Amino acid sequence: MANKLKDAWAQGRAFVNGWLAIPNGYSAEVMAQAGFDSLTVDMQHGVQDYLSAVSCFQGMQPHGVTPMARVPWNEPGIVGKILDAGAMGVICPMVNTPEQARQLVSSCRYPPEGTRSFGPIRAGIYGEAGAYFDTANKDIAVIPMIETKEAIDNLPAILDVPGVDGVYIGPSDLGLSYGLAPRLDREEPEILKIYERVLEECGKRNIAVGLHNGTAAYARKMIGMGFKLVTISNDSGILLTAAKAAVATAKG
Repeated sequence: MANKLKDAWAQGRAFVNGWLAIPNGYSAEVMAQAGFDSLTVDMQHGVQDYLSAVSCFQGMQPHGVTPMARVPWNEPGIVGKILDAGAMGVICPMVNTPEQARQLVSSCRYPPEGTRSFGPIRAGIYGEAGAYFDTANKDIAVIPMIETKEAIDNLPAILDVPGVDGVYIGPSDLGLSYGLAPRLDREEPEILKIYERVLEECGKRNIAVGLHNGTAAYARKMIGMGFKLVTISNDSGILLTAAKAAVATAKG
């Protein structure tokens, strides 16, 4: 059950991630054939619930992309449940303190490393646990979101929590926390300086850094800056952008 994302990070390679806001397995199946390395079901701000997340995982499974999820909050029940459904990585919003980071790691790890309850109904081959338990603690990627001034102030302590594999920056909430308007693809010098600090601190600890991006061009730029997980918009945003362009062309 090797995790291609963690393997790529170990080799210093970046992953290009797709974001699934649409609660539909067919949509996920289409996105899975677009060339993304991973796809993340967004259960926080996307129109996704648990059953739609399972459907999305089923849609992407035949195509070799790494399945992940952003959970709604740092709550052990939904973290364990989405892992049981087959997620290979958990992105968790608003992790602002080392205590919250420890809780997230604990929710993602079986004892003795954590407190996750055993019952991988789908991840463990539809109710048969198989060898899932043997490698799950090593293979699951634990990725707290760094998206507030409080999290930046506590950054070294968060990164020093054992079991944190990567962090994921949410540019909109990070901007809000510093009194700026919410947006992606930020160019403010003070925000870029924060990005540089996060990359530096994570580099000292061999921890990968992810970022949500509005455009592919900006995502490419951020890979050059050192980010190892770059998300391009989301499925609904890509659909709307392409639809508007097609209609504009047709209407002249």
